[in-house]
Amino acid sequence: MFESKLPQPKHLLIVILGMLLVFAGCNKNKNEEQYAAVEQHRAQQQQEAQATTASSPAVANAQPSQQAGQPSPTNASSAPAPTKNYWTNFRGPNRDGRYDEMAVLTNWPAQGLPLVWKEPVGIGYASVSVADGRAYTIEQRRSQEVVAAYDVNTGREVWIQSWTAGYTDETGDGPRTTPTYDDGWLYALGATGELRCLNAKTGAVRWGKNILSDNGAENLQWAMAASPLIVDDKVIVLPGGSSGKSVVAYNKQTGAPVWKVQNDQQAYVSPMLVTLAGRRQVLVVSSSRVFGLVPEDGSLLWSQSWDTDNGINVSQPIIVDKNRFFISSGYGKGAALMEIASSGNSFQAKTIWTNINMKNKFNSSVLHEGYVYGLDEGILTCLDVNTGNRKWKGGRYGYGQIIAASGHLIVMSDSGELALVKANPNEYTEVARFGALDGKTWNYPAIAGGRLFVRNSKEMAVYKIAAD
Repeated sequence: MFESKLPQPKHLLIVILGMLLVFAGCNKNKNEEQYAAVEQHRAQQQQEAQATTASSPAVANAQPSQQAGQPSPTNASSAPAPTKNYWTNFRGPNRDGRYDEMAVLTNWPAQGLPLVWKEPVGIGYASVSVADGRAYTIEQRRSQEVVAAYDVNTGREVWIQSWTAGYTDETGDGPRTTPTYDDGWLYALGATGELRCLNAKTGAVRWGKNILSDNGAENLQWAMAASPLIVDDKVIVLPGGSSGKSVVAYNKQTGAPVWKVQNDQQAYVSPMLVTLAGRRQVLVVSSSRVFGLVPEDGSLLWSQSWDTDNGINVSQPIIVDKNRFFISSGYGKGAALMEIASSGNSFQAKTIWTNINMKNKFNSSVLHEGYVYGLDEGILTCLDVNTGNRKWKGGRYGYGQIIAASGHLIVMSDSGELALVKANPNEYTEVARFGALDGKTWNYPAIAGGRLFVRNSKEMAVYKIAAD
């Protein structure tokens, strides 16, 4: 009698399809509301700029008027200007989530960090790179992937460059990678493989191509997520093509192929330029292994297995010292400390320790004074990097992101809260917490010139975080 009440396979399929259609409809409506909010805000910005220019050209670039319901912005001049371009890559200059440009504030006001500006943005999981007074990101706006440049002082949109492309799935829509800045040029990769080299000042296209079709590769289940890496005269990307087209280097000025190597199905980890065992190399984590490549020609230096359930590797490795690096993945995998040794022109990799004390899903850890701090399936955890032993497991921040700065951890929770935690291996201590963004926040924060940049698929904000 009980079994007769269970849905039959045909009926179950209809129910599942109905639920998916309802989800898709709700998601589409939500996206439409966001697109409209961005369009309305940008139209208002343009009207204000035109009105201001007509009355006083000298102040045409003044800060746009405050939106209703937002905290009062601080004077933009209160944040010190950066001495040079610093945060030009995903997760910072070394892609390791550390901020060392200047000291940051470690006694946050009760109401939170001072707001510089906040405004609606397009959909997606990209982070921000910062250079020459502009913040760069990539967004989904209706049927277009849009690279946008924002004035870091005011939030005013300086330029956009777009192309027709779109990606959607149950985890969320839009592009995932972060534009990379290099010497006046911006390298942006969309979710479906569209790569563009843009003039960072004007947004004009220098060259472009689709890295998937160019290399006979299929898109990943959750789309292209590895940010482009600039090494010397090359831009390195991870299309994951077979027949020696998994890792590809293009000439950064022309887009011409320089080398194509390996056959791995790729994952979601951005390539890194590192030095291990005295050899400068490109560190790559694919769906099944981690390996080092010679930047000049792509030849393989060493390889070590790192396979996970369904090949889902997302978090960035961390260089520990001249020979060792830390790596972690979620989905039941865990973490490991690996060592690279050299003998003449030969390199070998070995695992020093491995355990399940840290499982970084898509939330990369950071290293501070010999200890790894990261989100172990959403719970902040500290490990001794030399032994893998857990020191403590503390606050719940969901699948958020972490930056290490001034002996502290700046934690962005997946609900949009910013927290300040002491980087102390002896105990977990949260110093402060406040609501910084509205809605689900998986995007990695960025810091440049004493300003903290945060965004999600609804809004982007900048807070003053420089030490007084």
